[in-house]
Amino acid sequence: MSDQRTERRVVIAGPVHPALTSRLQESCTLRVWDDAKHAIPHATLMEWLQDADAFVPHGGIQVDGSLLAKAPRLRVIAQSAVGYDNVDVKACKAKGVPFANTPGVLVNATADLTFALVLLVMRRLVEAVDHVRSGRFAHGEAMPYGHDLALKTLGIIGMGDIGSAVAKRALASDMHVMYHNRSRRMGDQQLGAVYGTLSEVLAQSDCIVVLTPLTEHTRGLFGAAQFAQMKRSAFFVNAARGQVVDTAALVAVLQEGVIAGAALDVTDPEPLPAEHPLLHMKNVIVTPHIGSATHETREAMALLTADNILRGLDGLPLLTEVFM
Repeated sequence: MSDQRTERRVVIAGPVHPALTSRLQESCTLRVWDDAKHAIPHATLMEWLQDADAFVPHGGIQVDGSLLAKAPRLRVIAQSAVGYDNVDVKACKAKGVPFANTPGVLVNATADLTFALVLLVMRRLVEAVDHVRSGRFAHGEAMPYGHDLALKTLGIIGMGDIGSAVAKRALASDMHVMYHNRSRRMGDQQLGAVYGTLSEVLAQSDCIVVLTPLTEHTRGLFGAAQFAQMKRSAFFVNAARGQVVDTAALVAVLQEGVIAGAALDVTDPEPLPAEHPLLHMKNVIVTPHIGSATHETREAMALLTADNILRGLDGLPLLTEVFM
């Protein structure tokens, strides 16, 4: 842990990019929990929040009315992430504490990773790399064949900014793009995407990409019934939140051949235990929640978080405040 002193008190409840602390420490006193292996103890967090003016939570910390009641001086909360399912924004508003996330700056990095997962799983590239490393290629064993992306249909569930960026990458590969949102997106025709109901997108797509936020409406959105609507030759990619998917149902449909394969940057639970069946299937790829994990993007997220904190402490509107 580190404790750097100047004036205004900021609690940072987990390891962060150094650009965030560098910008804040010029005018703030920082209390930073920088132990990457262990979450901050609840008692320590409550003690630190008693005199905190600003708070940078970690994604595993629930920011709710109970926590806010223990932080009487709090004036701003900013989180270095686009997702904020751990934050009760209504409770923050009721307490008069603005909250900001980091949209925009991670769009391209996350879209790159998402479309890379589409490529990896449809072309069976991880299996191909293993084929070489294991010596099977050198011994003349038959190599794994994948599938063309061109003329296939990519179905995007959650067509926000990241979904739109993924759609552009798919169109550049000569794929067709369908999508489903709770409402139709303005300008989808100019983008080259076709709107459909969830059932229509599931039934017609050769690969489904999930990019929805985690809300009461999307939690458990994908279960056995939804997977059953997909083509048996279709692939499933999740780069949103693990809890959007019923993990047991996903395991079952993969084992039973209901769908062809899956690529997951997020899981439930996360991380998966070493013995979990998803980690031992040839047709499944799991990456460690790295959608925004590039040097440039994490620095941009850190600086945006710091700017939101400083603006909140100065009584100015936040750059990316979340409004309900």
